[in-house]
Amino acid sequence: MSMTRRGFLRDSSVVVAGMPLLFGAAGALGEVPASERVRVGLIGCGGMGRGDLATFFMNPETECPVICDVDDAMLEGTVKLVEERRGRAPETVKDFRRVIEREDVDVLLVATPDHWHALPTIYGCQAGKDVYVEKPLAPTIQEGRAMVRAMQRHNRVVQMGTQWRSGKQFKDAVEIIQSGHLGKIRVVRAWAYLDWLNDIGNPEDCDPPAGVDYDMWLGPTPKRPFNPNRFHFNFRWFWDYAGGLMTDWGVHLLNVCLWAMGPETPRRVSSSGGMHALRDNRETPDTQITVYDFPDYSLIYEHSVGIRHGPNGKEHGMSFTGSEGTLTIDDSGWWVEPEPSRKSIEAYRAEASSDPRPAHVRNFLDCVKTREQPVEHLELGHFVSTVAHLGNLAFLNGERDPLGRRDGDGEGQPGGECAGASELPCTVGIAVRGRLTGCDCDDRAGLFRCAAALRGVSSAMRSHTHWTRCGSARATSWVGSRPSSVEAGSRPQTSMFGIGCPGGSIWSTPWSPRSWSPPLMLVGTSSLSV
Repeated sequence: MSMTRRGFLRDSSVVVAGMPLLFGAAGALGEVPASERVRVGLIGCGGMGRGDLATFFMNPETECPVICDVDDAMLEGTVKLVEERRGRAPETVKDFRRVIEREDVDVLLVATPDHWHALPTIYGCQAGKDVYVEKPLAPTIQEGRAMVRAMQRHNRVVQMGTQWRSGKQFKDAVEIIQSGHLGKIRVVRAWAYLDWLNDIGNPEDCDPPAGVDYDMWLGPTPKRPFNPNRFHFNFRWFWDYAGGLMTDWGVHLLNVCLWAMGPETPRRVSSSGGMHALRDNRETPDTQITVYDFPDYSLIYEHSVGIRHGPNGKEHGMSFTGSEGTLTIDDSGWWVEPEPSRKSIEAYRAEASSDPRPAHVRNFLDCVKTREQPVEHLELGHFVSTVAHLGNLAFLNGERDPLGRRDGDGEGQPGGECAGASELPCTVGIAVRGRLTGCDCDDRAGLFRCAAALRGVSSAMRSHTHWTRCGSARATSWVGSRPSSVEAGSRPQTSMFGIGCPGGSIWSTPWSPRSWSPPLMLVGTSSLSV
């Protein structure tokens, strides 16, 4: 049985302690030539960051000279990990730019909350670093597209941390599905019924914990009082920072589904759900069902919390139903069940392979050396993340105008570039020796404005349930060189979702397999057409 993701997320200290210590602490790097060493800079030292770093340390050529987090407690725990595995303490910083500008860092490991994935990855590519970034790629489609552009422009190796892509059991199952053995696939399902996610309560706002740079944690998101539920781990359930279970578990599940079925685009997406079980202060739905209408099949994604009995009696999984039979995958392995009226195939079961995380990291490290693209490079990661975002967009825009307009919005002017068409919304250069140069992003207010503009924010977009078309009068004040309506030192309001649309308005953008930018999108009363 492979290690479950539940255990990985819920008790990272157990995961780190339980990973095999393959090399002696003090002498781990002594046997590796200096030319073969890979120096990792960790940005984000929470549960995922420590777990990922421990997996990197399973490879003898890796070392970690510097770590970054806004929370002293997270830094302290990660310093201990590095000391145990490599026999020396790393330097600690609270501003990720101080990691990127260092000459003794080859690779960035970005494991921040979702709203801080984009800029460290883009800046890292500009500075000549390769990047391993956790999923989802970013909390908006537009940021993801800018990350892809940075990877392409600077010829970097960038892997998204969806480790199932490197799992043997998933690869074997995908080969069976693509072989035609199951006949014509017509229905694909993915689900996560997680009874270990329960009510998180309604705590009052309070002061941030000692040692936390809360302003830096918020970054480009709206300024809010500190609330414990909007911080470590539970940030996932708030639109300012993430996309709920759809972009958490959903990205893993959808990744395997789309791997098996190919890079087609959905013609229509509909989604429903809400807070049907919990009464806490989270914003994302505890129950959600999303239907993707692809040209040749339908994909149904669903999640719910506080209960475990999902389809086929499984907590989570994916199933592929064809004319001859159904293949189902979960952490225990995969199995084929023939259609009762057919005799063309036989039932079969394959047991789970080992934990795919070490193989996923090894694939990335190998590609750093060979300069080949990793198995989950950013174009794939952006495609999968975009499909998940479309499900949330359909859910959020259920009662909005078909073109996403508000009262008083104009029709917009087709043409002109948006921030998603370029690598960054302002001209930023990085000097490896020294600090960021080229714009005022070296100061904190400038950094936040740059991050907000990258999201395609407009002054009219102050609700996470609305976005403005690229090219509209209100959007262009934000997606040009720099958001002109923001006072120096102020924090812009942001929208949860943005759409990347190079060279035109959102409804006229062609779909390209190299850009994964969404084509025609019309939001209906309860669905999203593409």
